[in-house]
Amino acid sequence: MPHAMKDEEIAMLRSELEMLMNERRALLRVAGAAAVFVAELDADQLQEDTYEAAELLAECLNGTPEETLHDALEAVKAEIAEHGAFGAA
Repeated sequence: MPHAMKDEEIAMLRSELEMLMNERRALLRVAGAAAVFVAELDADQLQEDTYEAAELLAECLNGTPEETLHDALEAVKAEIAEHGAFGAA
């Protein structure tokens, strides 16, 4: 394989890896925000449709590996701290 072609493939792989890492960061922020949201919900105050949606979200979060969920919460930790305790504005 010519050296230039190999360099091009390496550059493409780096670009793809960077894109995937950016997507992972974005998804971790979404999962972290969702986890905080679910933790702050008062199930007794929700309408049935809303409760079912929250339950689905909670089930998805519960199916997330612990390490990933930890990373997700870390991804939103600064924003949580900025607003005080969960949900306080």
